[in-house]
Amino acid sequence: MTDKRAAFLAVLVAALGYFVDIYDLILFSVVRVESLQEIGVQGPELLRVGVTLINSQMFGMLVGGILWGVLGDRRGRLSVLFGSILLYSLANLANALVATVGQYSVLRFVAGVGLAGELGAGITLVSELMHRELRGYGTTVVASIGVFGAIAAEMVSTAFDWRAAYVVGGVLGLLLLVLRVSVRESPMFQAARVMAHDRGNFFALFKDRRRALRYIAVVLTAIPIWFVVGTLVTFSPEFARAMGLPFTPSPGRAILWTYAGLVAGDLASGLLSQLLRSRRKALAIFIGFTVIGCVLFFLEVARTLTAFHVLCVAMGFSIGYWAVFITMAAEQFGTNLRATATTTAPNFVRGAVVPMNWAFAAFRDGLGLGVVGGGIAVGVLVLGVAVLSLIALGETFGKDLDYLEP
Repeated sequence: MTDKRAAFLAVLVAALGYFVDIYDLILFSVVRVESLQEIGVQGPELLRVGVTLINSQMFGMLVGGILWGVLGDRRGRLSVLFGSILLYSLANLANALVATVGQYSVLRFVAGVGLAGELGAGITLVSELMHRELRGYGTTVVASIGVFGAIAAEMVSTAFDWRAAYVVGGVLGLLLLVLRVSVRESPMFQAARVMAHDRGNFFALFKDRRRALRYIAVVLTAIPIWFVVGTLVTFSPEFARAMGLPFTPSPGRAILWTYAGLVAGDLASGLLSQLLRSRRKALAIFIGFTVIGCVLFFLEVARTLTAFHVLCVAMGFSIGYWAVFITMAAEQFGTNLRATATTTAPNFVRGAVVPMNWAFAAFRDGLGLGVVGGGIAVGVLVLGVAVLSLIALGETFGKDLDYLEP
């Protein structure tokens, strides 16, 4: 198999895998109200139970991120691609059968564990197979195609009931396993397997002070992405009521429009990083866009449902720096720790929804700031931390990845 063909297949499989990953990740937010009502949750409990289930899913992703990241550096990138998609595909199918909140919570945790491995392993493999000055194009394709999974989740949930939507996700994942057979392992990993003894040691990321700060800074730059998706958009009906808006948005529709913007944003940020030959400059520009989007959200500039959907597209575009973030995560670390860092980093970002929701509840109820005040307080916190973290990171464009962390 030629290097170009190997890289093409890796990009294709990683992109389709991320598509199914995002489909399942977003599906619960899309069908949250419908599914919970069917199993007996009503009224104000919809918000409380919804937050609990999202937290279960995200906690599973934290656990899975470490598990799959370690396995990716010890057993190989391909083993994670197979194992993670098999687990979350089976969890998807089981989600279609839930009858109680307890069952739903356990299965969202299991699905979260499975979902945690897909993106990091795929991006690590693509980064190691592509030319160092072209890898940004490959990771941009993976992220952009993958984001369409959120749009597919909304469309499928509109055409079918929520149980059938989970079945569709499970079947798509199992079909994807067939395509994985043609993908080859990373030569960099195979070389590191022979040379490096300390592979996939999660705690090694924190043994060196500079490495630890680098890793933490990478994670914190992307926290605003999941503040917008996991708080502002997911709970947009609650924000709309608190703001006294003359409409109540559908979370599923709001997510669809947000991810439509995110597709364009991922393409734009990835191409911009290649054009500027700088990951840091592209991230800085898009974090700036995110600040503007959040300000417009809380200024209540969207006074009609159509205007709100336009704002969702704009906010989705502004947080579309996921492709650049995950590429930068892969480029920050040596081959013996690359899968560990690249797999755990996005899952810690996603898992940050849990403390963000806790903080949101504390500001909202504990300090009496209300829904809007609580949202503003969390937004200021995460955006400020992201800016400071980006300042602390070095440039990685064109960096040679064929090296080991000491």
